[in-house]
Amino acid sequence: MNRLVIKGGRVVDPAQNLDGFYNIYVMGGRVASIKKAEADTSEVGEGVDVVDASGLLVVPGFIDAHVHLREPGYEYKEDIETGSKAAAAGGFTGVMCMANTRPVNDNESVTKFILKRAEGQPVKVYPVGAVTQGQKGEKLTEMGELRAAGCVAVSDDGVPVVDPGLMRRALEYSNSFNMPVITHAEDKCLVGQGSMNEGFVATRLGLKGIPNAAEDTMVARDISLAELTGCRLHVAHVSTRGAVELIRAAKARGVKVTAEATPHHLALTDEAVAGYSTNAKMNPPLRAREDVEALRAGLKDGTIDCIATDHAPHASIEKDVEFDKAANGIIGLETAFSVLYGLVEEGALTLTEVVRAMSNGPARAFKLEGGRLSVGTPADIAIFDLEKKWIVEPGKLKSKSKNSPWLGKELKGVCVKTIKGGAIVHSRG
Repeated sequence: MNRLVIKGGRVVDPAQNLDGFYNIYVMGGRVASIKKAEADTSEVGEGVDVVDASGLLVVPGFIDAHVHLREPGYEYKEDIETGSKAAAAGGFTGVMCMANTRPVNDNESVTKFILKRAEGQPVKVYPVGAVTQGQKGEKLTEMGELRAAGCVAVSDDGVPVVDPGLMRRALEYSNSFNMPVITHAEDKCLVGQGSMNEGFVATRLGLKGIPNAAEDTMVARDISLAELTGCRLHVAHVSTRGAVELIRAAKARGVKVTAEATPHHLALTDEAVAGYSTNAKMNPPLRAREDVEALRAGLKDGTIDCIATDHAPHASIEKDVEFDKAANGIIGLETAFSVLYGLVEEGALTLTEVVRAMSNGPARAFKLEGGRLSVGTPADIAIFDLEKKWIVEPGKLKSKSKNSPWLGKELKGVCVKTIKGGAIVHSRG
């Protein structure tokens, strides 16, 4: 039975309104007790590991509700092992992996394969099954089978469910198995050939733009369907002011809708595309300043429930091409907290807001165990040095892919230890 004491750190656990200096005692993989830091730990007994967290931040292990681990089928970009190591290096102890693998995770055999490959990895892997077979938008998957195999939600992420009747049935069907539908809210007709946000920057660069309405119209449709059915809807990677307003109003009416935003949509605007950097190309695209401000406000008032990275690894051959031909997406597991801590230092967000959105927020949205450090909960913990700076160097990243807009940039806030189930799974000096 593993026993551990994390001594003297600043513990921030928004789920308990906890922000102070404490010792955390771990036994059998779970939190046994939490005591004020002045409590004596000199006689904790033999066989007890003591982690000195003096001067460090101690938080519940983060849960990422939106990652692409690429396995099976696209292991040249990422696999479950490398993605899990990248997650642990970023302070995550749990990740939800999307279904757009090859073959698509639309049946129990693929789900079980993912879970088998995830055994022994440094983070918990929660598979997300597809809404439709092959993500083709034609026929619903056997969601009961997916749930029984271990899926925690369903999504055709990367591909919108175009047929509203099918989306309605998906909501009703998934609700029978207590799984939310994660919507990729995008009207392909409005997207057209667009490759970045529609606006002044796109005009200046000569690139075709994607209007906010491409997201807003689908968010409005899916909220209406969630309201009609009374079923759970989760809106992935919200990027527009209009979507935030729609979600806020829906929550006020009692609609069962939750939502996520990414670190890059909270930190960057479409100005990041100015040099035609394909590491600033993602879907949905980086938006205008007013959209960024709306996302931050939505995070503050609870409209946005969680921060998810949408970690999307791509090989250089898919990114080192013309902007409009490049693959969408960036990696984000290892940089997420540091990027967000930069916003904390700027005064745009508070540390409590960030930690809540990365831990308790996703745990509540998807009814997952964890996201808090109360007695009896899993000892899933991340420890950060908020004063330590680091440069995002490709050769030092755990992820196979290196497609990050922060390459070469100096960030602040380093994950020095990640603990899953009471065991240290990541350590950085």
